[in-house]
Amino acid sequence: MNHNSGNGTKPTLLIALGGNALIRKGQKGTVTEQFENLRVPVRQIASLAGDHRIVITHGNGPQVGNLMLQQESCDAVPKLPLEILVAQTQGQIGYMIESVLDEALMELGADFNPLVSLITYVAVDEADPAFTNPSKPVGPCFTAAEAERLDYPTMKTPKGFRRTVASPKPVTIIEKREIKRLIQSGFIVICCGGGGIPVVRNGRAFNGVDAVIDKDLVSALLAAEIGADLLVIATDVDGVMADFNTPGQRLVSRMRLDDAADFLRNDKSGKGSMAPKVAAAMRFIQSGGKRAVITSIETVCDGVKGTAGTQITRI
Repeated sequence: MNHNSGNGTKPTLLIALGGNALIRKGQKGTVTEQFENLRVPVRQIASLAGDHRIVITHGNGPQVGNLMLQQESCDAVPKLPLEILVAQTQGQIGYMIESVLDEALMELGADFNPLVSLITYVAVDEADPAFTNPSKPVGPCFTAAEAERLDYPTMKTPKGFRRTVASPKPVTIIEKREIKRLIQSGFIVICCGGGGIPVVRNGRAFNGVDAVIDKDLVSALLAAEIGADLLVIATDVDGVMADFNTPGQRLVSRMRLDDAADFLRNDKSGKGSMAPKVAAAMRFIQSGGKRAVITSIETVCDGVKGTAGTQITRI
């Protein structure tokens, strides 16, 4: 199997790894745990590399949260803005994915396959309504008394008060041309970590902003901008569940665009955290993508084959 042909006839596959690819529920999130967890999806990605050009995106919620907690626990060094923390985790997680993927490719006996992790900017609109109504909780939890002393807005969550930031919609991935050239040259590209570093235009330059962008929406946008054939959103459940968390819960194995729109409008019990993933899949298909899949971390290959997860198509 040749993993280094850079053959332009290979379909392009974008795989969006959820946060559970690194840290599972109930774990402390040690580096050892994260490396071990990554082996499950990354070995599957390695097996797909011979027949696909691959781009990998990933979440970073727990890692950014840990960095923010470290900042709150120490006043000896200056605190860093959220955009810098996102950049730090892009490098951190990119290194981890590269390391595990390189090992997995060698285990398969693959030819040399170049890998690259790319620090990625994502442009947002400074007039986005999200900036006037921050709603995304990030970072550590505080008591009500602690929250009153903070110099940034917070919101009450089931675990306590947390900092809130804007979550604007992505407009474009700044490095999309570079990403496309890299995959055409045979590279496996790891990028847009944590939704990318949110920036707004300032003349010909960009300024970072305190915000977080939904990772799945960014993945769908990038997949469309580079002309990917397939978007795979890997998560901690088997796919889209109708009547989620009820006795009648069931996997929805196939969705057309109309079905997906109906799900977002009507399935109150089943949406939850799945809604952004369905919305992202719809955005990719509406932008010209052939197929999107929402599947579990354990069934990435089967999802690509069309035998697992929720398969979403235009018709």
